[in-house]
Amino acid sequence: MKNTSASGRSTPVLGTRALNRATLDRQHLLRRTDELSVKDAVGHLVGLQAQNVKPPYYALAARLADFDPRELSTLLETREVVRIVTLRSTIHLHTAADARTLRPLVQGAREAELTGFRKGLVGVDLAELADIARAAVEAEPHTMKQLREVLLVRWPDADPQSLAVAARCLLPLVQVTPRGLWRRSGQVALTTLGEWVGGDGSSGAASGVGSLDDTVLRYLAAFGPASVKDMQTWARLTRLRAVFERLRPRLRTFRDENGVELFDLPDAPRPDPDTPAPPRFLPEYDNLLLSHADRTRVIPAAYRGRTWKGNFSYCVFLLDGFLAGVWRLEEDPRSGQALLTIEPFGRALGRAQREELVREAEWMLTRVAETSSSYDIRFGSVIGD
Repeated sequence: MKNTSASGRSTPVLGTRALNRATLDRQHLLRRTDELSVKDAVGHLVGLQAQNVKPPYYALAARLADFDPRELSTLLETREVVRIVTLRSTIHLHTAADARTLRPLVQGAREAELTGFRKGLVGVDLAELADIARAAVEAEPHTMKQLREVLLVRWPDADPQSLAVAARCLLPLVQVTPRGLWRRSGQVALTTLGEWVGGDGSSGAASGVGSLDDTVLRYLAAFGPASVKDMQTWARLTRLRAVFERLRPRLRTFRDENGVELFDLPDAPRPDPDTPAPPRFLPEYDNLLLSHADRTRVIPAAYRGRTWKGNFSYCVFLLDGFLAGVWRLEEDPRSGQALLTIEPFGRALGRAQREELVREAEWMLTRVAETSSSYDIRFGSVIGD
């Protein structure tokens, strides 16, 4: 299908399934890859959601053919990957190099968050706060509670939570290990990116044109084809239209079925919309679900808002490339048993779909529940429309 532009040139139109298959391919969810190391996969995906400890491990198990959770854990221990607040003001797991680049790019957005905490920061000199917090956490990693206590000595009348949030927004704070290690996680303790991985915590030119251009190209490589609004949603940055226009000569353009202009790398994969997509089990907050303004390429309209309840988000599974339900894994270290429960949305699953899900669940369990001696896979109640 083509759409004729005002200039008379025709622009290819990509339907929902075409966008779905293109994005899944780049996410290594059409087929697991054996060509990327764990570190390279984290880099290709431009980071992984890491609000909790297990999601990065689940995310990579869904994408890498030979994934061993201990490999990612080792990268955290050797400080080659880090847990830090970046995109959308949430904790992400990034390579150390990407953390140096991406944090400066989103620093303005992080500082803008302080607008909501002005009442709790009356009389507080933010530059001084950053200096005090930096000195404290670089001398020894601090929990948020400990950091609040340090800052309250200087500003006893300020709101404690606002002081800690200000430190998190102003400084590139990383969660030090053992937080995030495979089956060895500890409480959240923070130091600066520079103290943890060396250097000053930034790439020097990170906020420059070259770095922003490169980030757009990397976003498209992992999440494209995509619109300007899609990338703005992914990064929670604004005013990116000028960047895409600057890059336009290097990109291909398409339209979605609503007429929205999409950009893409010329040689990026765009598989046939009928390409088979196997079931995949994804963690809560997987970036596949959060990185587009229009999420219908993965989330059917009928299931929008079904992946969370209050502040709790569910792990989800895909069928035929689209969100189809939720799952949970319960492990009992005493008995050595693991139970994976699958709860579909909408109508009951057919026999072939159940068999596919069981095979995928068995594969996942051998990776993420490797300490269990027995596995049980059950289908829970169908979650109605």
